[in-house]
Amino acid sequence: MKSVVTTVVTAADAAGRFPSQNDLEAVQGNIQRAAARLEAAEKLAAGLDKVTREAGDACFNKYAYLKQPGEAGDSQVKVDKCYRDLGHYLRLINYCLVVGGTGPLDEWGIAGAREVYRSLGLPTGPYVEALIYTRDRACSPRDMSPQALNEYKSYLDYLINALS
Repeated sequence: MKSVVTTVVTAADAAGRFPSQNDLEAVQGNIQRAAARLEAAEKLAAGLDKVTREAGDACFNKYAYLKQPGEAGDSQVKVDKCYRDLGHYLRLINYCLVVGGTGPLDEWGIAGAREVYRSLGLPTGPYVEALIYTRDRACSPRDMSPQALNEYKSYLDYLINALS
């Protein structure tokens, strides 16, 4: 799984060299942010169901047409799958917070996601909107410390940009 540490080591090995000072500083910065990332991961895990439900509700409120016949959420089964997908993305963000890199999102969430949604006729815009709602709703100190919130939002932004 890709993280800052594995990326640095892989790049140095491919170049037949030791990690540079800049490489080591990147790893050090990643380690220094670990406590904040783990706090964010813990808070997200504890509230995953609520966060997922609020994001999905906000999405279906904004895009009410999605529940019309022939649309992506025209049955309860399809609506439940949308909530499931949002929960899956948030769980991958949790994994990113734990490992300190985008590997889980890159490997299990983003690769091919747009193609799958396109082939199934599912719009990515509503997922992006749900993630934006989640990002904008989160606040400190209500949800987590400012540092933890910054780490959490950085992975939400990464996913939002990838799906946009």
